[in-house]
This record gives sequence, structure tokens and C-alpha cells, in this order.
Amino acid sequence: MARRRKRKSRRRQEGRRILENVPQFSIECGEDKPVTAARKFIHSEGIAPPALLLVKRNEHTTDRYFWAEKGLFGAQYVEENHFLFPSLKVSDEESDELPVVAQTR
Repeated sequence: MARRRKRKSRRRQEGRRILENVPQFSIECGEDKPVTAARKFIHSEGIAPPALLLVKRNEHTTDRYFWAEKGLFGAQYVEENHFLFPSLKVSDEESDELPVVAQTR
């Protein structure tokens, strides 16, 4: 039986492309829960929003968080709702200035 391909949301793909231009930080959570480790890292390093935090839970799992002026959010939520975050609108305008390569199917 053939598997159907999962439909990719255009809005989420656009959000993922916008988040690629945001500074990223990779950390390990250690004994803390991933969100607590992310909050402690932001506080200790004095990271200014916007930023993307990749928190390694174990060798197989990495949680992604977005640090915005409004607080800490899951990266998937931000990808789907990037238009709600004013700090990403600047990044969106910068990415629009990049040359677009035409793709043929």
C-alpha cells in the first residue's frame, strides 16, 4: 500500500524560512526541564529577543523555543503564527530583499 505524502503548510514553511534568519543558541537541559533550562540560559547570558533556542533533552530529542519580546514560545507555534510577532517582521523584510531562485517542477 502506497503512503500518501504529508501536505506541507505554506504558512508554516514561510515561518520556518523567517526563523532561519534569527540567531540560534544550542544548549543541553541537564537536570532541568527543557523550558526551564532555556529560561535560565536566556537570563544568564542576557540574550535579547528575537532568538531561537535549541534545547537538547537527550541524544534523540531536541526541543525548539523562540524567545520574543512577549516571552518564550514553542518554535512550531511561531512558525505557524509568525505574523503575530513584530520582531519577525523586520527579519521578513530583510529576507524579501534576497534574490529568489526560480524553481521548476
